[in-house]
Amino acid sequence: MSLVFGEVLHKEYVTPGMVRIVFGGEELTAFETTGTGDEYLRLHFPVPATGKFVLPAEDPDAPRGWRYPEGEEPSPCQPYTVRRFDSETSRMTIDFVVHEGGVASDWAQKAEIGDKLAIGESRGLYEPPADARWQVFVADATGLPALGRLIEQLPAGMSAKAIVEVVDESHKQQIASAADVEFIWLVGSGNGVAPSKLPDAVRAMNLPTELGYVWVAGESTMLRDIRKYLRHELKLPGEQYKVIGYWTYKAEVWNAKYEALDESVRAALDAAWESDRDEEEIRDEVEKTLESAGL
Repeated sequence: MSLVFGEVLHKEYVTPGMVRIVFGGEELTAFETTGTGDEYLRLHFPVPATGKFVLPAEDPDAPRGWRYPEGEEPSPCQPYTVRRFDSETSRMTIDFVVHEGGVASDWAQKAEIGDKLAIGESRGLYEPPADARWQVFVADATGLPALGRLIEQLPAGMSAKAIVEVVDESHKQQIASAADVEFIWLVGSGNGVAPSKLPDAVRAMNLPTELGYVWVAGESTMLRDIRKYLRHELKLPGEQYKVIGYWTYKAEVWNAKYEALDESVRAALDAAWESDRDEEEIRDEVEKTLESAGL
């Protein structure tokens, strides 16, 4: 595990619902970007009670290949997408959704110039077919930073549509692109404030018959319906879509229910993810099991 520290160089509110922080510093010169539009990494925050970092260290004998120091509260860690990375200046931009509660949002809203975070290695999931003729991007507020970068990086001549769900009109953003992009903004729904309208919006689309790609990011349980539609009703092959859960509504309640599952059920779910079967087949099995358990 390779961690580097990034220092806050700039902070601004892109909208009332999104705070943007630009990180820099000597250590970020060692960061290796994937360049992928939905590139994500893990941010390690100071322990709230002490303000100190308690970070994991590599350990080949540990289940995940790394381990936290024993007897200390570990630094909170959350995955975030990279809104922009400038390889020439080694400056990294990350957008944080503004909301009540949550270590990351609280930290971002209070962050000051010079504050630091530990930043992990990155990877990306967006991988459209090389000869895709069209693309569709679907996201709630948590997926908006990645969606913005993806659209900015689209080539001229690409036809695309973006469906974005935000809490308020003031949370809409202007996103430039060389491609031909149609934006549809859904306001006042999803994002933990009301039932999401994204599944219905996706079903209402008439997708072109030519080869294309659909990228979706947002609340995990809501996205299951969209994935089922793409995979089982439209019967798109796995290489033509990517559905990514960025957060879970009432996560503490969900996690408590998951921990209360019979041990054999959880073991079966873990075994499914660790198998070398097709990823989409695994997701079919896992989601069916979770839904049958009320999750």
